[in-house]
Amino acid sequence: MTDVYLTPEGLEKLQDELKELMGPKRRAVILAVQTAREHGDLSENAEYDAAKEEQGKLEMRIHQLQDQLSHAKIIDKSKIPEGKISIGQRVRLQDLATQAELEYLLVSPAESDFENGKISNTSPIGRGLVGQKVGGTVEIRIPAGVRRYRILSSEMI
Repeated sequence: MTDVYLTPEGLEKLQDELKELMGPKRRAVILAVQTAREHGDLSENAEYDAAKEEQGKLEMRIHQLQDQLSHAKIIDKSKIPEGKISIGQRVRLQDLATQAELEYLLVSPAESDFENGKISNTSPIGRGLVGQKVGGTVEIRIPAGVRRYRILSSEMI
């Protein structure tokens, strides 16, 4: 896996999730498997199958988080090129077709959360913004077509 660039808040969020999954959540799933096992014949025990499936999903997510955290790099603000948009910046845009203003925080895929305004630097909009300058206009191909945006401002978080 390549480096996973995170904000300090993103790192803390992933660490908290891992702690929760490895502690209380894992204990609850193990208990559910044990309880289901006690119900008898495992070949026809849907509760056991469901508990084992849940355990598999939990262990997969734990492994994914451990892998991301082992490759985590905190975004170093001093290494961000001056005047260019990059990961770790809050960017304000104006959609030139609708005049609507949008604001996004550019983060790594591990931190992306569109509903909270956090978009990945690898998303179509994120890729289109990285390296651009405030005041410029960009054309970005998104699933809905090509959009034109004016970059109004950007700031490091």
